[in-house]
Amino acid sequence: MILLAFSAMIFKLHYTGDINKFINPKYSGLSQTASIVFLILFFIQVTRVWTKKKTGHHCQHEGHSCGHDHGDAQFNTKKLFSYILITLPLLTGFLLPPKVLDASIASKKGAIGILSNKEESSQGASRPPLQNSLNESNIDENPEDPGLIDNQVEMSAAEYDKLIKNLEKTSVINMSDSVYSVYYDEINQNIQQYIGRTISVTGFVYKEKDFNHNQLVISRFMITHCVADASIVGFLSEFPKDPGIKEDTWIKVNGTLDTMTYNGAEVPYLKITEWEQIAEPVNPYLYPISIKIL
Repeated sequence: MILLAFSAMIFKLHYTGDINKFINPKYSGLSQTASIVFLILFFIQVTRVWTKKKTGHHCQHEGHSCGHDHGDAQFNTKKLFSYILITLPLLTGFLLPPKVLDASIASKKGAIGILSNKEESSQGASRPPLQNSLNESNIDENPEDPGLIDNQVEMSAAEYDKLIKNLEKTSVINMSDSVYSVYYDEINQNIQQYIGRTISVTGFVYKEKDFNHNQLVISRFMITHCVADASIVGFLSEFPKDPGIKEDTWIKVNGTLDTMTYNGAEVPYLKITEWEQIAEPVNPYLYPISIKIL
């Protein structure tokens, strides 16, 4: 029954789409496979349970027991603890709704320290050299529409190069989920190139105690493998006046990119020109895109 419950729980997470709140979508196939394996093992165990046990077993050694458990030992405290340990994830998985990481988790992870450290905030490898054969990419020529899809997990080097070209040409940098990780890394690595550009970005509000009333971070969590390794990304931002926005509120803003020094490091800095409060996205997390090196 435990095996069946694990299979059902994983299936439920996929059916509801909540699986993306726990793991990077590129591992969805593995989790689906695990669900099938649990189901197969369930049927195997059912067969074993209903199979008549043979009377006796030739496992006596010179008149004493062999000393290991053949499955017919009495239920004891040790077994009870084992079952509780195994069933605990099932109870939490079925009874508790998945909780989205928020500003309190960002604070515990030392968000502002990560944001001001370029090496730690960068989620991808160093920028690969631009290719000459950019027309091999299937990304749209329109710099406002890079042609990627949400939750895309990998792209070719040519596609990456074309995406960076789009970023360099576009008049308004739209930090949509499909390009966020690529654009974010590029902007952090080449801040001076993008000063004065207009950026449209979405995220939840995170504040530090030493911020001014009109300052906050427009934040997102990026998941490389699962929520256990989630890291904070985002832009330190300043409004013309105190916007009165509470932490964890989701907002969409337009602003002008500048730089400032924070914790001894030069970081991207948004001067907000307009903003609006929005509902939390169905999938609030971001995922880094892997670059295929052929």
